[in-house]
Amino acid sequence: MTRRAARKTKPASVEGLPADWRKQAKSLRHYGGDTPAVAIERCADDLEATLAERDETTLSLVEAARESGYSRDHLGRLVRDGKIPNAGRPNAPRIARRHLPRKAPAEVPLAEDPRPRERSNTQIVQSIIRKGIE
Repeated sequence: MTRRAARKTKPASVEGLPADWRKQAKSLRHYGGDTPAVAIERCADDLEATLAERDETTLSLVEAARESGYSRDHLGRLVRDGKIPNAGRPNAPRIARRHLPRKAPAEVPLAEDPRPRERSNTQIVQSIIRKGIE
């Protein structure tokens, strides 16, 4: 029995999935798999439509701040300065999700051990050698 070859490429981003699925559908058609190819193409169409709808959704400054990681005031300044298009009205700005800047997630530092080590690594190894692992 042969094992199936592992996928060698990185998984696609959500936005890249429709193109990947269409490539897979083309490959299936090449080997006579018309029915699954049609199903995959329909899934690609549905996902593209969903992504387009998501990108056109507009958010209030409060919602945009929650999603982007930037403050409401900062996003408001970006809209006022014309760096982000206003998808709402004057004095009631909204931001289309596709124009929303995203703050890179902060790296969480490793927590330091609050108590000093009572034994050195050498002492621990020597203890294991003497007593064995229990």
